[in-house]
Amino acid sequence: MLDILQYEFIQNAIIAGILVSIISGIIGSLIVVNRMVFLSGGIAHTSYGGIGLAVYFGFPIFLGASLFAVSAALLIAYITINNKDKIDTFIGFIWAVGMAIGIILIDLTPGYNVDLMSYLFGSILAVSKDDIYFMAILLVSIVLMLLFWYRDILAVSYDTQYAKLRGINVKFFYTLILVMSALTVVVAIKVVGLILVIALLTIPIYISEKLSQSLLSMMVISGVLSSFFTIIGLYISYSFDISSGASIIMVSAIGLGLFSLLKR
Repeated sequence: MLDILQYEFIQNAIIAGILVSIISGIIGSLIVVNRMVFLSGGIAHTSYGGIGLAVYFGFPIFLGASLFAVSAALLIAYITINNKDKIDTFIGFIWAVGMAIGIILIDLTPGYNVDLMSYLFGSILAVSKDDIYFMAILLVSIVLMLLFWYRDILAVSYDTQYAKLRGINVKFFYTLILVMSALTVVVAIKVVGLILVIALLTIPIYISEKLSQSLLSMMVISGVLSSFFTIIGLYISYSFDISSGASIIMVSAIGLGLFSLLKR
């Protein structure tokens, strides 16, 4: 296995995989405890509109997807904070519209030659230095957010009424979690693709939830498990020449199956 580390693209893939795994462990834990999995799925598919926008106008894919995903997160936060009974309908709407916008813009792009499959199913072996910098900046931002507001985020995540009584700005932290979820979805797309992103944000979290006693320990265990699954998945992907995203998710799913058997 060590012989493959001599290649720069493998080194970049491992660094990116670990960064995204830690990010996914932290934000995935918040997504699960806040019951935002379906919301995150909506943001993930809506971000495809940003990919189409970036391809059409010729600017970086990460930038287009980030702008679109964050805009969707802000819109979701604004509409659903006081109308949670309409969440399913609205998520379904932006899910479909975002995908449609992306497909139309890509169809209209002259001389289009971008590998569409890499965004649907991931292409971590093609990650660049700029992608790694983006991931590193996002991870630092998330860690700083937790250092400053961990107790407030904890309160909002588990009991919004208690948080309001404490004078915590619930709307702000609800929106902040959604925005960070949107950016996490964008970086995770690079690793496992748009189709599989929700699995990356939930499978390690499900396991860690059974092993942890606090939100913080849940985040740490999720990050470690996700990193392990990603590295093993990358090795299998390289060895058998199969899609890295699908390989990582299958390793995660097998890990979940083994955990369930051992738990019984």
